[in-house]
Amino acid sequence: MRDLTGTEGLLRMVYGLAYAARPRRLAHPFGFAQIGLERLVRGRNGAPFLRRPEEALETPDGLVDIGGPMTVDRLVAAYEKGIFPWCHVGPVKWWAPSQRAVLFLEESRIEKNLRRLLRQDRFTVTFDTRFREVMEACAEPRPGRPALTWISPRFMDAYEALHEAGHAHSVEVRDKDGNLAGGLYGVASGGVFFTESQFARARDTSKVAFVTLNRHLAEWGYTVNDGKDMTGHLAALGMRSIPRAEFVALLHANAGKGRAPGRWEIDTSLDVAGWMPGGEG
Repeated sequence: MRDLTGTEGLLRMVYGLAYAARPRRLAHPFGFAQIGLERLVRGRNGAPFLRRPEEALETPDGLVDIGGPMTVDRLVAAYEKGIFPWCHVGPVKWWAPSQRAVLFLEESRIEKNLRRLLRQDRFTVTFDTRFREVMEACAEPRPGRPALTWISPRFMDAYEALHEAGHAHSVEVRDKDGNLAGGLYGVASGGVFFTESQFARARDTSKVAFVTLNRHLAEWGYTVNDGKDMTGHLAALGMRSIPRAEFVALLHANAGKGRAPGRWEIDTSLDVAGWMPGGEG
């Protein structure tokens, strides 16, 4: 797997260490050491992860394992259990946090100005046509923020392989000139979609991607769009926090639902702008 070297790699490490040194994360190395010791003593006994989600550490919240490859099979197994990989530097950490930010698709809300934008036909939306480019765009530095992202080349390589296997998907929003103006990518597992990251180079284009995706997910038998940890942005999209146990129960209840692995395409017969989830309006 390819990763950054030289100046870029050094900067990533510096930013990552600065991120880890924030006061609320100072106790995290003790949890990392505990998991490392458990791996040495217990091993995995054939299981893909050292701990099950319900056995995740409290500090750092949700840690279930450290290290190991991000192969297609292991990533599929992770998402089936509600586990995901995430880290800035060092070995990959695997997480199942105590709270999950989720959007129940029937609770989706579409603002009037977004409906107006969707009807204006300023953008074209596609699925699964430029997956790697979407990941690279999601990794771009945000204005006024340090160039720190967990979407490193090793993550891009791993998720590109997952995309080729038909489990990971991208949403591309193009402007009239065909330029990539916004989008998102994520992973489908059963009747749950896990949104990994979004980006917008033009105003509201990530929302265009998100709503278009959710309209199709609802049509295809999905129940939930997961956003991992709650943020202000996710709350504005209509997500709410639920306990880990409730989320794991949702995964079990929705196992086998959704679409079979494979490439996704836009259904042009679906009226995204006119969608009224849950009787909205």
